[in-house]
Amino acid sequence: MSAELSRVKIGLALVLLGLFLNVSLGVTFGVNEDAYKDFIAEGIEAHPAVHDEKSQDKIWRYAQRAHFHAGGVSTFCLALIILVMFSKLTPGMKNAASILLGLGSFYPLAWLSMFFLSPSLGRDAAHEHILTETFTYIGVGGILLGSIILVGNLFFGLFGETADA
Repeated sequence: MSAELSRVKIGLALVLLGLFLNVSLGVTFGVNEDAYKDFIAEGIEAHPAVHDEKSQDKIWRYAQRAHFHAGGVSTFCLALIILVMFSKLTPGMKNAASILLGLGSFYPLAWLSMFFLSPSLGRDAAHEHILTETFTYIGVGGILLGSIILVGNLFFGLFGETADA
């Protein structure tokens, strides 16, 4: 068991960081939601040209989506990493698949970056910002590639240990 666990440790660490982000956001929302809303209001007041009447609610929704996605995506990726751990993938492919799936925890950071960037740049500019797009591509790309490796192994016997190994 410890050998199998050691092959997926990096992916597990990334997923756990995503889960910690989820919990941290939830706790800080509960403790001081007004700090988030004040941050948004101050940004809108300082940069009114890039905002409309929907900005306050939509930007607050970005923070909520970061929280929701951190919990959902990280839990989904954790389940897939557990499948990787017990699959017939080669040790190197288990490591690669778990890291790729762990990178899925970067996707919620796209929503968080949009939350932090939107008050000063506007919603459209924050959505298209290189930081937001990088987090999106790393997160979604990691989940897709890791899932392809796992599905390839589980359903088609690809990337697995050979019979003479």
